[in-house]
Amino acid sequence: MALWFECKIRYDRMQENGAVKKVNEPYLVDALSFTEAEARIIEEMKPFISGDFSISAVKKTKIAEIFFDEGADKYYMVKYNIITLDERSGSEKKVAVFALVQAIDFDAALVNFRENMKGTLADFEIVSIAETQVMDVFPLKLGDAPASAG
Repeated sequence: MALWFECKIRYDRMQENGAVKKVNEPYLVDALSFTEAEARIIEEMKPFISGDFSISAVKKTKIAEIFFDEGADKYYMVKYNIITLDERSGSEKKVAVFALVQAIDFDAALVNFRENMKGTLADFEIVSIAETQVMDVFPLKLGDAPASAG
């Protein structure tokens, strides 16, 4: 299971009108630790940023899964509850889960989420869907895993 870290990068970006603006943008990386997350985001962003940049924040997220759509450029956070039955008390129990969904708009995010949840055995209910500021997501690729000792 992936462990997702949100890394914020501060750098100077050239605007369409030629002006330079300091921005602080969030990106997600799959990593095992804060240190690895920082190293990975630096490597991923080096080709895209000219000049100085800094990592202004790294924090662990509660994202359980990410559903990608290569034709989309926005990311939506979907909070949903998995509904289970407590066998002792017989009452319903709801556990909140977060998924990030890549989509072109809100409606597409809902469709993409529902499509990816088909076949899920657990009952669930969508609590909220909100557009995020996440600029891009960098999953761990084959060959990116740290070398093991020995």
